[in-house]
Amino acid sequence: MTSIRLAATLLAATMFTAAPLRADDSKTTHTDVKTTTDAPKEKLVAQSAGSDGSVTVGGKPVAYHAVVGTLVVHPDGWQPNIVNDGDGKGDDRKDALAAMSYVAYFAKGADASKRPITFIYNGGPGSSTVWLHMGAFGPKRVSTFDHSHTPAAPYSLVDNDESLLDASDLVFIDAPGTGFGQLSGKEAKKAFWGTDEDAHAFANFIEAFLSQYNRWNSPKYLFGESYGTTRSAQLAYLLQSEKNIDLNGVILLSQILNFDFNDDDPQDNPGNDTIYALALPTYAATAWYHHRLPNQTIALKDLLAQVESFAMGDYTQALLAGANLDPAKKDAIAAKLHEFTGLPVEYLKRANLRVNGGEFEHELQIDTETATGRLDTRFSGPVMDPLDREVEYDPQSNAISSAYVSAFNAYVRNTLHFGQDRTYLPEIDVFKDWDFKHQPPTASQPQPGTVNVMADLAWAMKGNPTMKVMLNGGYYDLATPFYAGLFEMSHLPMPQRLQANIEYKQYESGHMVYANLPSLKQLHDNVADFIHRTEAPSQKEGAVDAH
Repeated sequence: MTSIRLAATLLAATMFTAAPLRADDSKTTHTDVKTTTDAPKEKLVAQSAGSDGSVTVGGKPVAYHAVVGTLVVHPDGWQPNIVNDGDGKGDDRKDALAAMSYVAYFAKGADASKRPITFIYNGGPGSSTVWLHMGAFGPKRVSTFDHSHTPAAPYSLVDNDESLLDASDLVFIDAPGTGFGQLSGKEAKKAFWGTDEDAHAFANFIEAFLSQYNRWNSPKYLFGESYGTTRSAQLAYLLQSEKNIDLNGVILLSQILNFDFNDDDPQDNPGNDTIYALALPTYAATAWYHHRLPNQTIALKDLLAQVESFAMGDYTQALLAGANLDPAKKDAIAAKLHEFTGLPVEYLKRANLRVNGGEFEHELQIDTETATGRLDTRFSGPVMDPLDREVEYDPQSNAISSAYVSAFNAYVRNTLHFGQDRTYLPEIDVFKDWDFKHQPPTASQPQPGTVNVMADLAWAMKGNPTMKVMLNGGYYDLATPFYAGLFEMSHLPMPQRLQANIEYKQYESGHMVYANLPSLKQLHDNVADFIHRTEAPSQKEGAVDAH
């Protein structure tokens, strides 16, 4: 699959989770964001509204001040006081501006110079951050069913016992053009919609936010989900190398750094066999969950240990052999794949031992005309066409998207007192305008081809060897399989000793780990502990006073 086609699949889930999905998985029409190019004299101005609230986390109340609004950024970094007074002529970026929307929560009574601050965003690309805001760490959370369809409105908005406000101030950032954000200028889309352009926009936003709210000396963290992890790898390097901003930590959820390892349709990219091995543990976990394995009595973690060994051993060797694979060996591998996936041996052999995610989702429960989920394979739904090769939609996306979007639209207007005269865009279709080229730290110019930001994260870790990284993944995530994230981390181009700065957490949930309440609690506890352990590394790692 080309990088363009793969990236197009990423947005289809952003209406629901900012996760990679096939293009036909979205049940809503993508919104095409409009710029103000038809009125070049129109000015974008920063706006905000404040309110107060309180949430109880771990039995302790946290009083907070909330701010919702927009900050205006220029693609080249400067932040104008009067924005976009240009004439809209020419083909450069001088008139391009973005008013990026955000919601920030600040704990009252805290010392801002010592209080951690975490910048949080979903991905897409082209997604707002409604998902992490309303499902994971905001002070309010929308209540949805764990692994089945949530009924239609009215939806329940509850106090979030797992809000991250007990450990850090929070800034939920919407990507340029999404949320309440606006773009202005003739070249605005070109200036903000691209792999590198997006990362620079977020870097410029963070720089402006630190000045706006006097948080330059606070411990700083990034938290990205899905394509947001791609962005985080770039951001960690950009903030450090271009803004002189070192991070205390980078927290990744449902990671995708190298798109070659998360290809939706690897049959279009023959020779890339690694992807099948990296997806196999998720296939096995899913088959185990749905009671489709020949040996259903094995514990999940024991099963995964066996599958991971097989995936990196005999299975990888068989795939690498290609047409030279001995027929008897092929039969043995197919039998083992049946043991780990529950798929029929003959089907596996017809597939030449290579089954992609969409095919697995379609075939696992096809005997009952049931489609298996992709973002969270615990979810199931009626199959649209039992004769299709792949599943036509994602059951989890259909199950929860309306609840998230509806709940936020009510919350932001009724509680945060912002947006009464505005439309909130949970996602936008950026792909006809998106520039997929990326310039890694080692390159002199942007490179075409599949996006790979592994080098960016490695350079950030080498440049700031005290920065810690936390990778979180769900066993039931077929959009960004958890084992692919582990593989990426173990192949970062950096000294072996820096691997000690990375820690890993897995959950019995899917791409949106927080959609499962026990996993949400584990995620909160793990991330809060990570922040507490890393918020003052100079004091905790043997720094000496020069005096």
